[in-house]
Amino acid sequence: MNVTLTLLDTGFCRQLEAISLGGGRFQSIRFHAVAGCMHHPDHGLLLFDTGYAPHFFTAAARFPYSLYAKATPVFTERSQCVKEQLASKGIGPEQVTGIFISHFHADHIAGLHDFPGARLYCFRSAYEEVKGLKGIAAVRRGFLPELMPEDFEERAIFIDDGPKIRLSGEYHPFEEAYDPFADKSLLAVDLSGHAKGQFGLFLRDTQDRDIFLCADAAWSSEAYRKHRPPHPVAHLIKADAASYLRNLRRLHELHRSWPELYILPTHCPEVHELSKGEFAWS
Repeated sequence: MNVTLTLLDTGFCRQLEAISLGGGRFQSIRFHAVAGCMHHPDHGLLLFDTGYAPHFFTAAARFPYSLYAKATPVFTERSQCVKEQLASKGIGPEQVTGIFISHFHADHIAGLHDFPGARLYCFRSAYEEVKGLKGIAAVRRGFLPELMPEDFEERAIFIDDGPKIRLSGEYHPFEEAYDPFADKSLLAVDLSGHAKGQFGLFLRDTQDRDIFLCADAAWSSEAYRKHRPPHPVAHLIKADAASYLRNLRRLHELHRSWPELYILPTHCPEVHELSKGEFAWS
């Protein structure tokens, strides 16, 4: 079953390229936060993350949460948040039936409050890692607790509570996935490393493009194409550096064996360009 996919740029933060890409420049570059908007024939309008939203600035206003915003200065406008982009197309927030939360870093969940009726799909392992976190402990994990809806658990569907399915050889080196809708339209693969319980989604869209939304398993397409791991200092903010490097290697192998597959990291500059072109609103 195929779905439609539109990519939405929600703003950006700035950081050194060298931190995110081995051999990169010691120059500040933009890291856009691109969310995915999907339409499923049976399950309606779905999001893959929400990117930035004005709630970010409220959640990061007080110390120690302000340290997050100072470490990665954020630039976004209200018109860029997913809620407003949908509104510009005549789509109300109540029409969003579900949000797939790749992980709980603030640049992926800042818009959750905008969709109070949506089911929230995530890995239980990711949620348990941030549940109840506050103060410096939360900031160290890139988490701003004020961004979480109070009724999160009532609306949550924990993908990793379900059974795994075996993947066919074309997905190698990924061998297993979760099938949350039991129709193979969206296949969730564990990409832990950058954050515990991070996952990516395989899908085929209505234009028969095979796509892998890989969240922050790589920060750029250059990183997985040429297998250029980030600077070692970047591992200080990763949940599990060894798992991150293992999954980056898997992305590299997947790209080499399946070059037609669109592997889309959230913060990649090429993905930002796709959000304005090939994967823009039609």
